[in-house]
Amino acid sequence: MATYKDQHMLTVQTVAAFEDNYIWLIRHPDLPQVVIVDPGDATPVIAAITAQSLKPVAILVTHHHWDHVGGIDDLLSRWPMPVYGPAHETIPHISQPLTEGDHIHIEALSADFQVLHVPGHTTGHIAYYHPASDTDEHGMVFVGDTLFAGGCGRLFEGTPEQMHDSLSRIAALPDNTQVYCAHEYTEDNLVFARIAEPDNTILQTRQQTVRQQRQQGQATVPSLLREEKATNPFLRCEQTGIIRAAEGFSGQKLHTGAEVFATVRHWKDTLD
Repeated sequence: MATYKDQHMLTVQTVAAFEDNYIWLIRHPDLPQVVIVDPGDATPVIAAITAQSLKPVAILVTHHHWDHVGGIDDLLSRWPMPVYGPAHETIPHISQPLTEGDHIHIEALSADFQVLHVPGHTTGHIAYYHPASDTDEHGMVFVGDTLFAGGCGRLFEGTPEQMHDSLSRIAALPDNTQVYCAHEYTEDNLVFARIAEPDNTILQTRQQTVRQQRQQGQATVPSLLREEKATNPFLRCEQTGIIRAAEGFSGQKLHTGAEVFATVRHWKDTLD
């Protein structure tokens, strides 16, 4: 189980679930209280919590898919606590419905989170952003399946325009924000990124690093937003190289970032 720290004394622990899901546990390193993010499976969460004698105080949910909410029932049967989640999706046990512009304060962690409505993967999808202070090294954003390391989520419910806007809003966060997505897809995502942008030397280096991490069984998440903006094709739809590659794939002139995004997303879908 990996642990990541920021200077604001929050730590984030990785709980692996299913084949490639990540569930996140947010806590202070010296306190037992913990917040659980997207618990699709209760079993590994319960194991992690009991092994460390932690005390769950809240659940944060990004969207309604089963691999993000399937463990809520079992967790609440053991530890009653508030469940925060998207107001515009039907998710059992949501006690604190949230939408764009909401802020939540987790008293036990002395932590505040800003809620971003980021539709595209699903129509009600939200993300949770914890900003860094002037002395913090990193902020953090929990993005569910909207943005992946090196990629983005499929458009199951939303439109390309919605997803492009959602990704653009995440990209507008500070570059030193750590991005906590919910799947270990990075290595495969970067294979496509190299197809879309073969001359990107930063991307080439990242791909080598990620390959080594996976060979050693290491997680590639979280990633820094700065790195995503330099290497993730779905955050680079205004870059000349990506525009030319998308136009080459589509065989037509593309006039907006949303059109480029839609083309690149379709291009990757044809290869998956």
